[in-house]
Amino acid sequence: RIIRMGYGADDFYSRWAARSLHFWQHLLADSQPPLFLPTGMLWMARDGDPQTLATATTLTSLGVEFEQLDRVELERRYPQISFGPVTWALYEPQGGALLARRAVQSIVTRAIKIGVDYIQKAVLAPPDGESHLESLMTQSGDPIEADTFVFACGPWLPKLFPALLAEVIHVTRQEVFCFGVPPGDERFTIPAMPAWIDFRSEFYGLPDIENRGFKIALDRHGPSIDPDTGDRQLTPETLGLVRDHLGRRFPALANAPLIESRVCQYENTPNGDFLIDRHPEMDNVWLVGGGSGHGFKHGPAIGEFVASQVSGNGEAEPRFLLAAKTMARKRSIF
Repeated sequence: RIIRMGYGADDFYSRWAARSLHFWQHLLADSQPPLFLPTGMLWMARDGDPQTLATATTLTSLGVEFEQLDRVELERRYPQISFGPVTWALYEPQGGALLARRAVQSIVTRAIKIGVDYIQKAVLAPPDGESHLESLMTQSGDPIEADTFVFACGPWLPKLFPALLAEVIHVTRQEVFCFGVPPGDERFTIPAMPAWIDFRSEFYGLPDIENRGFKIALDRHGPSIDPDTGDRQLTPETLGLVRDHLGRRFPALANAPLIESRVCQYENTPNGDFLIDRHPEMDNVWLVGGGSGHGFKHGPAIGEFVASQVSGNGEAEPRFLLAAKTMARKRSIF
């Protein structure tokens, strides 16, 4: 997967994004080929757009470099884009794309080198009815023993703890599309094309990276999906919406072939905040989830925070607590 790295309208998460970006750049500095690509980030907006205006305020408060571009400058810089109702935008040059799959592999390799035991096992059954977890049994019959257990299981977390999390973390089906660019056309690759998002239209995308195609997807929660049994086929309805927007916003790609697609799984809390809290009934079990589409890019900051909580060296963050998760589904964090 290729993950967009950028900031946003929420000041708290923007600070986390800044810290994570610093760590990602440090961790992956010597990776060859590079795993972080500085594409830049373009936030498209309309007049009076509250979310993009809030993003500008956040970037300013964090000291993040950005430009505010009017329609004339947008058309001069990006003639390959038909901006339609877009009247202005923010451009964040430090934003970029993280090659997620290879980044994970790189981090696992480094962790093993410094003594971390990395194993791939399936838990036989979730912990239940214990006040202090001593060990977990795997399907292969091997126990895993530890003083403290951290369950960061993505869309599987509510399945492991259904009584506690089934109504707290909702797993949704998200379709992502990559379209082939015309042969030899560099307008849709780095550096001519940045990563981009248009909050009003709910679309976002990335330039053609590693010849995998021009990525575009809807930034809205899809229908529910079971991570074990869910169908990963694309829906014609979503493909139609994406093609329609692609043709209007990027005319040269109107008839571009679909060359890659996938169904991702988001695990969302009702308001979009992460869940990082101790299990209310097991004193040595921690629950980490609710990453949605943003958990990976925040990975270094999340890891640092979880480590501080488990070791008892950091203060809890109220918004991450289980008690802060209401049942009203209102996405307020982007």
